[in-house]
Amino acid sequence: MATESKPSALPLTERQAARRGRILHTSAQLACQGGFDAVQMREVAEQSNVALGTLYRYFPSKIHLLVATMQDQLDHLHDALRKRPPVSASPGDRVAETLMRAFRALQREPHLADAMVRALTFADRSVSPEVDSVSRLTTAIILDAMGLPGPPTAQQLSAVRVIEHTWHSALVTWLSGRASIAQVKIDIETVCRLIDLTAPRDSTGTG
Repeated sequence: MATESKPSALPLTERQAARRGRILHTSAQLACQGGFDAVQMREVAEQSNVALGTLYRYFPSKIHLLVATMQDQLDHLHDALRKRPPVSASPGDRVAETLMRAFRALQREPHLADAMVRALTFADRSVSPEVDSVSRLTTAIILDAMGLPGPPTAQQLSAVRVIEHTWHSALVTWLSGRASIAQVKIDIETVCRLIDLTAPRDSTGTG
């Protein structure tokens, strides 16, 4: 049955949510220890104390699991940012501050970062719902960091999309050793200036 093969399609019970949380925690732990290759579905099931078939009902593949792990990590980041929001003066600077805080968190666990980014890179259409969730959450984090008094303009949303693309590219180039941390910081700060450039110049938003 479709509802049995995808428990996440319906609201989870408390027990199901706890089981899913254990699975994601185990996935992150294994990735921290050995990266993408260390996350094996049988090992995840054993360490999470769930049957292998149950694991596959929640996550049909390792790619599904690791993309969901990234969403879980972003959820934790979002909670932390809400408790300690960025303090920079302009919306663009606040977003840059936020993304660099996220980057430093990933820097502390490079194997986990590499596993999650590789999963996003390998994801096909079957993983689209999970990838879309990661994208929506990234957008929400950026919009929260902007701290706008009202809804973002179309131009600001376009700037957010460009920032997301740059953020992902910066992670890939850093993980592959093609960009230093200092260069990532410069790139992030540069692209985040788009937010301030696209801000409406008066209260009507007409410029």
